[in-house]
Amino acid sequence: MRDLKHLIFFENLLQEANNDLVKQAKSEGKKALGYTCYFMPEVLLDLEGCFGVRLRAPACTSPDMATYYMSGRTCHYGRSLLERALEGGYNFLDAQMATETCTVTCRFQEHLDRMDIIQNPDFFVSFTDVPFKKTENGIDHFKKQLQAHVLDELNSHYGIDTSDKALEAAIKEHNEVCDLINQIGDYRKLDNPTITGYEFHVIQLVSLVCPKYLILPYLRETAEELKTREPDPTPNFRIRVVLAGSENDDPDFTKLVESCGALVVADRYCYGSIPGREPIEIKDGEKPLEAIARHYLETSCCPRWMMKDEMRERKLRLANICKDYKADGLIVVSNKFCEYWSYERTIDAIILPRDFGVPTCSLEKEYINAATGQLRTRIQAFIESVEIKTIQGGAK
Repeated sequence: MRDLKHLIFFENLLQEANNDLVKQAKSEGKKALGYTCYFMPEVLLDLEGCFGVRLRAPACTSPDMATYYMSGRTCHYGRSLLERALEGGYNFLDAQMATETCTVTCRFQEHLDRMDIIQNPDFFVSFTDVPFKKTENGIDHFKKQLQAHVLDELNSHYGIDTSDKALEAAIKEHNEVCDLINQIGDYRKLDNPTITGYEFHVIQLVSLVCPKYLILPYLRETAEELKTREPDPTPNFRIRVVLAGSENDDPDFTKLVESCGALVVADRYCYGSIPGREPIEIKDGEKPLEAIARHYLETSCCPRWMMKDEMRERKLRLANICKDYKADGLIVVSNKFCEYWSYERTIDAIILPRDFGVPTCSLEKEYINAATGQLRTRIQAFIESVEIKTIQGGAK
Protein backbone atom coordinates (compact mmCIF):
# COMPACT_ATOMS: atom_id res chain seq x y z
CA MET A 1 0.00 0.00 0.00
CA ARG A 2 1.12 3.54 -0.61
CA ASP A 3 2.32 5.42 2.45
CA LEU A 4 -0.14 7.58 4.32
CA LYS A 5 0.61 11.24 3.69
CA HIS A 6 0.90 12.27 7.35
CA LEU A 7 2.28 9.07 8.89
CA ILE A 8 5.85 10.34 9.34
CA PHE A 9 4.49 13.58 10.83
CA PHE A 10 2.34 11.55 13.24
CA GLU A 11 5.30 9.36 14.20
CA ASN A 12 7.39 12.44 14.96
CA LEU A 13 4.65 13.78 17.23
CA LEU A 14 5.04 10.67 19.37
CA GLN A 15 8.76 11.09 19.99
CA GLU A 16 8.26 13.33 23.02
CA ALA A 17 5.39 14.54 25.16
CA ASN A 18 6.14 18.20 24.41
CA ASN A 19 5.66 17.74 20.67
CA ASP A 20 5.34 20.41 17.97
CA LEU A 21 1.55 20.72 18.24
CA VAL A 22 1.72 20.98 22.01
CA LYS A 23 4.33 23.73 21.66
CA GLN A 24 2.11 25.54 19.14
CA ALA A 25 -0.90 25.42 21.46
CA LYS A 26 1.22 26.63 24.38
CA SER A 27 2.50 29.53 22.28
CA GLU A 28 -1.13 30.49 21.67
CA GLY A 29 -1.71 30.75 25.41
CA LYS A 30 -3.49 27.40 25.93
CA LYS A 31 -3.02 25.51 29.20
CA ALA A 32 -1.58 21.97 28.95
CA LEU A 33 -3.31 19.45 31.22
CA GLY A 34 -1.70 16.06 31.76
CA TYR A 35 -3.60 12.86 32.58
CA THR A 36 -2.93 9.11 32.49
CA CYS A 37 -6.26 7.28 32.65
CA TYR A 38 -9.47 6.80 30.68
CA PHE A 39 -11.40 7.74 33.82
CA MET A 40 -10.16 11.31 33.49
CA PRO A 41 -12.56 12.44 30.72
CA GLU A 42 -10.38 13.96 28.03
CA VAL A 43 -13.35 15.98 26.79
CA LEU A 44 -13.24 18.07 30.00
CA LEU A 45 -9.58 18.87 29.40
CA ASP A 46 -10.26 20.16 25.90
CA LEU A 47 -12.43 23.08 26.92
CA GLU A 48 -11.65 26.40 25.26
CA GLY A 49 -8.38 27.74 26.64
CA CYS A 50 -6.81 24.38 27.54
CA PHE A 51 -6.03 20.96 26.10
CA GLY A 52 -5.40 17.46 27.42
CA VAL A 53 -2.19 15.47 26.95
CA ARG A 54 -2.33 11.80 27.86
CA LEU A 55 1.12 11.20 29.25
CA ARG A 56 3.61 8.76 27.77
CA ALA A 57 7.31 8.14 28.40
CA PRO A 58 8.82 7.67 24.93
CA ALA A 59 12.52 6.72 24.83
CA CYS A 60 12.66 6.00 28.56
CA THR A 61 14.77 2.85 28.81
CA SER A 62 16.01 2.76 32.40
CA PRO A 63 13.93 4.46 35.11
CA ASP A 64 16.70 4.35 37.71
CA MET A 65 15.83 7.57 39.55
CA ALA A 66 12.13 6.70 39.65
CA THR A 67 12.89 3.22 40.96
CA TYR A 68 14.60 4.82 43.96
CA TYR A 69 11.33 6.56 44.84
CA MET A 70 8.83 3.89 43.74
CA SER A 71 10.66 0.50 44.11
CA GLY A 72 11.58 -1.95 41.36
CA ARG A 73 8.48 -4.03 42.02
CA THR A 74 6.04 -1.52 40.64
CA CYS A 75 4.79 -1.17 37.08
CA HIS A 76 7.50 -0.02 34.69
CA TYR A 77 4.99 2.35 33.08
CA GLY A 78 4.43 4.38 36.25
CA ARG A 79 8.15 4.48 36.99
CA SER A 80 8.92 5.57 33.42
CA LEU A 81 6.49 8.47 33.74
CA LEU A 82 8.18 9.62 36.94
CA GLU A 83 11.59 9.24 35.31
CA ARG A 84 10.58 11.51 32.44
CA ALA A 85 9.18 14.02 34.92
CA LEU A 86 12.44 14.01 36.90
CA GLU A 87 14.32 14.57 33.63
CA GLY A 88 12.19 17.64 32.88
CA GLY A 89 10.08 16.06 30.16
CA TYR A 90 6.78 17.39 31.53
CA ASN A 91 7.76 20.91 32.50
CA PHE A 92 5.37 22.23 29.85
CA LEU A 93 2.39 21.05 31.93
CA ASP A 94 0.18 23.56 33.69
CA ALA A 95 -1.70 20.91 35.69
CA GLN A 96 -1.96 17.17 36.22
CA MET A 97 -5.56 15.95 36.37
CA ALA A 98 -5.19 12.76 38.39
CA THR A 99 -7.55 9.90 39.19
CA GLU A 100 -7.68 7.48 42.11
CA THR A 101 -7.64 4.43 39.84
CA CYS A 102 -4.41 2.61 38.91
CA THR A 103 -2.25 2.47 42.06
CA VAL A 104 1.13 3.05 40.43
CA THR A 105 0.09 5.98 38.23
CA CYS A 106 -1.64 7.41 41.30
CA ARG A 107 1.70 7.21 43.14
CA PHE A 108 3.41 8.88 40.18
CA GLN A 109 0.96 11.76 40.34
CA GLU A 110 1.36 12.06 44.10
CA HIS A 111 5.10 12.48 43.52
CA LEU A 112 4.33 15.31 41.09
CA ASP A 113 2.21 16.91 43.77
CA ARG A 114 4.61 16.50 46.70
CA MET A 115 8.09 16.79 45.20
CA ASP A 116 7.82 20.06 43.26
CA ILE A 117 9.13 18.31 40.13
CA ILE A 118 7.38 20.37 37.44
CA GLN A 119 9.22 23.64 36.87
CA ASN A 120 6.11 25.77 36.52
CA PRO A 121 5.08 28.03 39.43
CA ASP A 122 1.39 27.77 38.51
CA PHE A 123 1.38 23.97 38.20
CA PHE A 124 -1.07 22.04 40.38
CA VAL A 125 -2.31 18.47 40.79
CA SER A 126 -5.97 17.64 41.35
CA PHE A 127 -7.20 14.15 42.27
CA THR A 128 -10.62 12.81 41.26
CA ASP A 129 -12.15 9.83 43.05
CA VAL A 130 -13.70 7.27 40.68
CA PRO A 131 -16.41 4.91 41.98
CA PHE A 132 -16.20 1.13 41.65
CA LYS A 133 -19.79 0.65 40.51
CA LYS A 134 -21.75 1.85 37.48
CA THR A 135 -24.89 2.64 39.47
CA GLU A 136 -26.91 5.86 39.52
CA ASN A 137 -25.25 6.70 42.83
CA GLY A 138 -21.87 6.05 41.23
CA ILE A 139 -22.64 8.34 38.31
CA ASP A 140 -23.86 11.07 40.66
CA HIS A 141 -20.72 10.75 42.80
CA PHE A 142 -18.47 10.84 39.74
CA LYS A 143 -20.27 13.91 38.39
CA LYS A 144 -19.73 15.75 41.68
CA GLN A 145 -16.07 14.73 41.74
CA LEU A 146 -15.52 16.00 38.19
CA GLN A 147 -17.21 19.28 39.06
CA ALA A 148 -15.15 19.82 42.21
CA HIS A 149 -11.76 18.48 41.13
CA VAL A 150 -11.68 19.27 37.42
CA LEU A 151 -14.07 22.03 36.36
CA ASP A 152 -13.93 24.14 39.52
CA GLU A 153 -10.13 23.81 39.66
CA LEU A 154 -9.70 24.86 36.02
CA ASN A 155 -12.00 27.81 36.51
CA SER A 156 -10.37 29.03 39.72
CA HIS A 157 -6.76 28.55 38.60
CA TYR A 158 -6.96 29.59 34.95
CA GLY A 159 -10.37 31.17 34.41
CA ILE A 160 -11.51 28.40 32.02
CA ASP A 161 -15.16 28.66 30.97
CA THR A 162 -16.87 25.54 32.35
CA SER A 163 -20.47 26.46 31.54
CA ASP A 164 -22.89 23.99 29.93
CA LYS A 165 -22.42 25.79 26.62
CA ALA A 166 -18.65 25.36 26.83
CA LEU A 167 -19.06 21.67 27.70
CA GLU A 168 -21.39 21.14 24.75
CA ALA A 169 -18.83 22.70 22.40
CA ALA A 170 -16.11 20.40 23.81
CA ILE A 171 -18.37 17.37 23.37
CA LYS A 172 -19.03 18.34 19.74
CA GLU A 173 -15.30 18.52 19.00
CA HIS A 174 -14.65 15.29 20.89
CA ASN A 175 -17.35 13.47 18.94
CA GLU A 176 -15.84 14.58 15.65
CA VAL A 177 -12.51 13.08 16.69
CA CYS A 178 -14.31 9.87 17.66
CA ASP A 179 -16.16 9.75 14.35
CA LEU A 180 -12.96 10.17 12.34
CA ILE A 181 -11.05 7.56 14.36
CA ASN A 182 -13.95 5.11 13.98
CA GLN A 183 -14.12 5.75 10.23
CA ILE A 184 -10.41 5.01 9.98
CA GLY A 185 -10.68 1.97 12.23
CA ASP A 186 -13.55 0.43 10.25
CA TYR A 187 -11.18 -0.26 7.34
CA ARG A 188 -9.65 -2.95 9.57
CA LYS A 189 -12.86 -4.97 9.21
CA LEU A 190 -12.25 -5.51 5.48
CA ASP A 191 -11.11 -8.96 4.35
CA ASN A 192 -7.93 -7.28 3.14
CA PRO A 193 -7.65 -4.16 5.34
CA THR A 194 -6.38 -0.91 3.84
CA ILE A 195 -4.70 0.16 7.06
CA THR A 196 -2.29 -1.73 9.30
CA GLY A 197 -2.58 -2.08 13.05
CA TYR A 198 0.65 -0.10 13.43
CA GLU A 199 -0.68 2.81 11.38
CA PHE A 200 -3.93 2.87 13.33
CA HIS A 201 -2.07 2.71 16.64
CA VAL A 202 -0.04 5.79 15.68
CA ILE A 203 -3.15 7.69 14.57
CA GLN A 204 -5.08 6.83 17.74
CA LEU A 205 -2.16 7.90 19.93
CA VAL A 206 -1.73 11.30 18.29
CA SER A 207 -5.42 11.96 18.91
CA LEU A 208 -4.71 11.50 22.64
CA VAL A 209 -1.47 13.44 23.02
CA CYS A 210 -2.09 16.46 20.78
CA PRO A 211 -4.48 19.42 21.10
CA LYS A 212 -7.70 18.34 19.38
CA TYR A 213 -8.19 21.52 17.40
CA LEU A 214 -4.70 21.19 15.88
CA ILE A 215 -4.75 17.45 15.10
CA LEU A 216 -8.30 17.46 13.65
CA PRO A 217 -7.33 18.77 10.17
CA TYR A 218 -4.79 15.96 9.81
CA LEU A 219 -7.32 13.35 10.93
CA ARG A 220 -9.88 14.65 8.45
CA GLU A 221 -7.36 14.47 5.63
CA THR A 222 -6.26 10.97 6.61
CA ALA A 223 -9.86 9.72 6.74
CA GLU A 224 -10.45 11.15 3.27
CA GLU A 225 -7.20 9.62 1.98
CA LEU A 226 -8.19 6.14 3.15
CA LYS A 227 -11.37 6.23 1.08
CA THR A 228 -9.29 5.66 -2.06
CA ARG A 229 -6.34 3.73 -0.63
CA GLU A 230 -5.89 0.40 -2.37
CA PRO A 231 -4.77 -2.67 -0.40
CA ASP A 232 -1.89 -4.88 -1.42
CA PRO A 233 -3.11 -7.37 -4.08
CA THR A 234 -2.22 -10.31 -1.83
CA PRO A 235 -2.66 -10.04 1.95
CA ASN A 236 0.75 -10.09 3.64
CA PHE A 237 -0.50 -11.46 6.97
CA ARG A 238 -1.09 -15.00 8.16
CA ILE A 239 -3.79 -14.40 10.76
CA ARG A 240 -5.83 -11.51 12.16
CA VAL A 241 -5.71 -10.76 15.89
CA VAL A 242 -7.27 -8.49 18.48
CA LEU A 243 -4.67 -6.93 20.77
CA ALA A 244 -5.97 -6.45 24.31
CA GLY A 245 -4.50 -5.66 27.69
CA SER A 246 -3.08 -2.96 29.91
CA GLU A 247 -1.41 0.35 29.06
CA ASN A 248 0.03 0.16 25.55
CA ASP A 249 1.34 3.38 24.02
CA ASP A 250 4.14 1.76 22.02
CA PRO A 251 3.34 1.37 18.31
CA ASP A 252 6.58 -0.58 17.93
CA PHE A 253 5.02 -3.42 19.91
CA THR A 254 2.15 -3.52 17.41
CA LYS A 255 4.76 -3.46 14.64
CA LEU A 256 6.51 -6.42 16.30
CA VAL A 257 3.27 -8.41 16.36
CA GLU A 258 2.60 -7.63 12.71
CA SER A 259 6.15 -8.44 11.64
CA CYS A 260 5.49 -11.97 12.90
CA GLY A 261 2.52 -12.30 10.54
CA ALA A 262 -0.42 -11.34 12.77
CA LEU A 263 -2.36 -8.29 11.56
CA VAL A 264 -3.75 -6.32 14.52
CA VAL A 265 -7.32 -5.46 13.57
CA ALA A 266 -8.65 -4.12 16.89
CA ASP A 267 -7.17 -2.45 19.97
CA ARG A 268 -8.86 -3.31 23.29
CA TYR A 269 -6.20 -1.90 25.60
CA CYS A 270 -5.55 1.23 27.63
CA TYR A 271 -4.82 4.08 25.18
CA GLY A 272 -6.78 2.16 22.52
CA SER A 273 -9.99 3.09 20.74
CA ILE A 274 -12.17 0.26 22.13
CA PRO A 275 -13.36 1.76 24.40
CA GLY A 276 -12.19 5.31 24.00
CA ARG A 277 -13.69 6.54 20.77
CA GLU A 278 -17.41 6.14 21.38
CA PRO A 279 -19.27 9.45 20.84
CA ILE A 280 -20.80 11.07 23.92
CA GLU A 281 -24.60 11.28 23.81
CA ILE A 282 -26.50 13.83 25.86
CA LYS A 283 -29.84 12.22 26.67
CA ASP A 284 -33.08 14.13 27.09
CA GLY A 285 -33.11 16.01 30.35
CA GLU A 286 -29.39 15.51 30.99
CA LYS A 287 -26.86 18.22 31.69
CA PRO A 288 -23.58 17.88 29.74
CA LEU A 289 -21.52 17.00 32.81
CA GLU A 290 -23.97 14.27 33.81
CA ALA A 291 -23.77 12.83 30.29
CA ILE A 292 -19.97 12.85 30.46
CA ALA A 293 -19.88 11.14 33.86
CA ARG A 294 -22.34 8.48 32.73
CA HIS A 295 -20.53 7.92 29.43
CA TYR A 296 -17.10 7.27 30.92
CA LEU A 297 -18.41 4.94 33.61
CA GLU A 298 -20.70 2.96 31.33
CA THR A 299 -18.27 2.55 28.43
CA SER A 300 -15.23 1.60 30.51
CA CYS A 301 -13.98 -1.99 30.29
CA CYS A 302 -11.34 -1.51 32.98
CA PRO A 303 -10.62 -4.59 35.16
CA ARG A 304 -10.99 -2.44 38.28
CA TRP A 305 -14.71 -3.28 37.86
CA MET A 306 -14.55 -6.53 39.87
CA MET A 307 -18.22 -7.56 40.08
CA LYS A 308 -18.85 -10.98 38.56
CA ASP A 309 -21.36 -9.70 36.00
CA GLU A 310 -18.95 -6.97 34.88
CA MET A 311 -16.12 -9.47 34.50
CA ARG A 312 -18.32 -11.78 32.45
CA GLU A 313 -19.49 -8.87 30.29
CA ARG A 314 -15.88 -7.97 29.49
CA LYS A 315 -15.20 -11.51 28.25
CA LEU A 316 -18.31 -11.44 26.09
CA ARG A 317 -17.34 -8.07 24.66
CA LEU A 318 -13.85 -9.31 23.78
CA ALA A 319 -15.37 -12.31 22.03
CA ASN A 320 -17.74 -10.03 20.11
CA ILE A 321 -14.87 -7.74 19.09
CA CYS A 322 -13.03 -10.77 17.71
CA LYS A 323 -16.16 -11.69 15.74
CA ASP A 324 -16.85 -8.17 14.46
CA TYR A 325 -13.28 -7.70 13.22
CA LYS A 326 -13.03 -11.26 11.84
CA ALA A 327 -10.09 -12.02 14.10
CA ASP A 328 -8.58 -15.49 14.21
CA GLY A 329 -7.26 -15.04 17.72
CA LEU A 330 -6.60 -12.78 20.67
CA ILE A 331 -3.34 -11.56 22.18
CA VAL A 332 -3.68 -10.30 25.77
CA VAL A 333 -0.70 -8.37 27.13
CA SER A 334 -0.07 -6.91 30.56
CA ASN A 335 2.84 -4.88 31.83
CA LYS A 336 4.92 -6.56 34.50
CA PHE A 337 3.62 -5.82 38.03
CA CYS A 338 0.31 -4.46 36.67
CA GLU A 339 -2.03 -5.68 39.39
CA TYR A 340 -5.38 -5.29 37.65
CA TRP A 341 -4.34 -6.67 34.28
CA SER A 342 -2.26 -9.54 35.67
CA TYR A 343 -5.50 -11.03 37.00
CA GLU A 344 -7.51 -10.03 33.94
CA ARG A 345 -4.98 -11.47 31.50
CA THR A 346 -4.87 -14.81 33.36
CA ILE A 347 -8.66 -15.09 33.40
CA ASP A 348 -8.96 -14.07 29.72
CA ALA A 349 -6.50 -16.81 28.75
CA ILE A 350 -8.82 -19.38 30.36
CA ILE A 351 -12.31 -18.05 29.60
CA LEU A 352 -11.95 -16.88 25.98
CA PRO A 353 -10.77 -20.25 24.57
CA ARG A 354 -12.99 -22.36 26.85
CA ASP A 355 -16.29 -20.48 26.64
CA PHE A 356 -16.04 -18.63 23.33
CA GLY A 357 -13.63 -20.72 21.26
CA VAL A 358 -11.21 -17.82 20.76
CA PRO A 359 -7.53 -18.90 20.55
CA THR A 360 -5.71 -16.72 23.08
CA CYS A 361 -2.07 -15.85 23.65
CA SER A 362 -1.16 -14.46 27.08
CA LEU A 363 1.96 -12.27 27.35
CA GLU A 364 3.65 -10.28 30.09
CA LYS A 365 6.18 -7.62 29.13
CA GLU A 366 7.95 -4.54 30.36
CA TYR A 367 6.76 -1.09 29.35
CA ILE A 368 9.83 -0.79 27.13
CA ASN A 369 10.28 -3.78 24.82
CA ALA A 370 13.71 -5.07 25.78
CA ALA A 371 13.01 -8.79 25.29
CA THR A 372 11.80 -8.54 21.69
CA GLY A 373 13.36 -11.89 20.76
CA GLN A 374 11.41 -13.77 23.42
CA LEU A 375 8.20 -11.96 22.54
CA ARG A 376 8.70 -12.71 18.85
CA THR A 377 9.14 -16.41 19.59
CA ARG A 378 5.94 -16.53 21.67
CA ILE A 379 3.93 -14.66 19.05
CA GLN A 380 5.21 -16.80 16.17
CA ALA A 381 4.37 -19.97 18.10
CA PHE A 382 0.84 -18.65 18.70
CA ILE A 383 0.38 -17.85 15.00
CA GLU A 384 1.48 -21.35 14.04
CA SER A 385 -0.89 -22.92 16.58
CA VAL A 386 -3.82 -20.94 15.16
CA GLU A 387 -2.89 -21.97 11.62
CA ILE A 388 -2.64 -25.63 12.62
CA LYS A 389 -6.09 -25.49 14.28
CA THR A 390 -7.50 -23.90 11.15
CA ILE A 391 -6.03 -26.65 8.96
CA GLN A 392 -7.26 -29.37 11.29
CA GLY A 393 -10.72 -27.83 11.40
CA GLY A 394 -10.89 -27.70 7.62
CA ALA A 395 -9.87 -31.33 7.34
CA LYS A 396 -12.86 -32.60 9.32
